[in-house]
Amino acid sequence: MERSGVINIYKEAGYTSHDVVAKLRGIVKQKKIGHTGTLDPDAVGVLPVCFGNATKLCDMLTDKTKEYRARMLLGKTSDTQDASGTILTEKEVTASEEEVREAVMSFVGTYDQIPPMYSAIKQNGKKLYELARKGIEVERKSRKVTINSIDILEINGERVTIDVSCSKGTYIRTLCEDIGMKLHVGAYMNTLRRTKTGPFTIEESHTLKEIETLKNNGELEKIIIPVDRMFEEYPKIKLNPKQVKSVTNGVQMTYSGKEGQSYRVYDEKNKFLCISKITDGKLKLEKSFWN
Repeated sequence: MERSGVINIYKEAGYTSHDVVAKLRGIVKQKKIGHTGTLDPDAVGVLPVCFGNATKLCDMLTDKTKEYRARMLLGKTSDTQDASGTILTEKEVTASEEEVREAVMSFVGTYDQIPPMYSAIKQNGKKLYELARKGIEVERKSRKVTINSIDILEINGERVTIDVSCSKGTYIRTLCEDIGMKLHVGAYMNTLRRTKTGPFTIEESHTLKEIETLKNNGELEKIIIPVDRMFEEYPKIKLNPKQVKSVTNGVQMTYSGKEGQSYRVYDEKNKFLCISKITDGKLKLEKSFWN
């Protein structure tokens, strides 16, 4: 039986996001699995993984706000913008704690961020990190990212620890380097832990070892989150068989509901079918999950 739903994985250091998916395929014996946002191999933390029909959620979950805890080291830059790279520059840090705080907090809001060379972004069909490994650096277009909030947890000399809430597509190691550049000394990210993605928190995440144990004990279903739980903020509606046939055949049927409101749609047996929105008085399909 193919499972459908989401498991909140705690990605450990040393694994790529693709490694996690590959290992899960081996554990649960299922091919249709996808992750919802890449984490660097050295980073740890929340990595929601979708199974079966829930793989249709991958792009939607990737768009969710993310939260991180990062430690950066001021005064040094590296070619990868983190501790795994080669040190490029070293400068003495003379900024006061207040100046460091001011520089960090200046990035709250929307700003233009240039993605790092060591990233999976494609340019002319090539991933940037593939070019970077060959010593090739190309010009990258900046992208608007939003830093919702930054909490400074500690400033200890050159070492700064921050909690960051941000939009999708934000590179925290680039943020760290940008903060260092603002202080005219450079910086790189020392460690990174993703603490939250959308509704998924680090406290409720599970390691691959824990998942393997649950699978062996026949208890895996306990941690698989049903697809419709991802849309609990939307009201629930049930359709009769005739209405279900219309919806699954792509017919936009008239429905009395709040204009612009999205709904969780179920059949009479309480099977989750789709997300639909009331548009011009009709129920318009947004995302189907019936097959």
